[in-house]
Amino acid sequence: MLKFIIKRLGYTIFVLFGVSILTFGLLKLTPGSPARLMLSDDATEEQIREKEIEMGLDRPLTVQYVSYITGVVKGDLGDSLFYKMPNSTLIFQRLPATAYLTLVAMGIALLISIPMGIIAGVKRGSVIDLFAMIFALLGQSISGVVLGLIFILFFAVKLGWLPAMGYGGFAFVIMPATSLAMQMAALITRMLRSGMVDVLQEDYITATYAKGISNREITMKYALRNAILPVITVVGLQVGTFLGGAVVTEQIFGWPGIGTLTVQAIGLRDFPLVQSILLVISACFVLVNLLVDIIYTIVDPRMDFN
Repeated sequence: MLKFIIKRLGYTIFVLFGVSILTFGLLKLTPGSPARLMLSDDATEEQIREKEIEMGLDRPLTVQYVSYITGVVKGDLGDSLFYKMPNSTLIFQRLPATAYLTLVAMGIALLISIPMGIIAGVKRGSVIDLFAMIFALLGQSISGVVLGLIFILFFAVKLGWLPAMGYGGFAFVIMPATSLAMQMAALITRMLRSGMVDVLQEDYITATYAKGISNREITMKYALRNAILPVITVVGLQVGTFLGGAVVTEQIFGWPGIGTLTVQAIGLRDFPLVQSILLVISACFVLVNLLVDIIYTIVDPRMDFN
């Protein structure tokens, strides 16, 4: 396992290097100049040019990239062109808010989907199974944007139970986390239900029934262990996506996370900040996937990644 982890961390370096090149190239192709946005509307072309020289935007692209990546290797993500602060400070100020939203959303999704998926798979064809399938269909059909707006209209405007937007105590996170969690809960419910149905029809499950093992032990110890493996993959990918910033959800609810910072940085043509955000997001995504692989071996020790 240690050998596998070291190997994956080595691959991570190459992945992040590729991400840095890709984002740098794409951002440079984006029309508009950061210098123009930082100056007044009546700024002349000469003033804009002087500002670009001051910001180092007149240097060749290769020189700009080498300067940036050299700083990254040394642990310096550079400074924001607009905020005049280290990018690392801006990112890690916003990251806890996104991580908090992600954890609550994941908790809500798993609390809903795991029990529902198991029960629906065990009691196939029952009323509970029908309800689970309807929930899975509706949950994956309704956009999180629409759901968020419905929540605001009903729970904040009509009933006044929850704050419409902002960042604070648990009351502030309920609506954004729930709107973020619903599609994921629907997907996990459908996948887990299908997995349980397939596994419960396997020969080794029939053999365990013949041995007189209780239904609960068969479901939780034998069937769930195999049915939940694809779910772990989906959960890992979703966590990486959420940490990357649920941009629309954060915008709707005024949540001061990575997603909101990314939108602001793109609008301001703050290229160094955008590059640093994408680099940190990519690192989070790769590390989450590594954690998923480790969890695989815990759930199913037969798996070997060496």
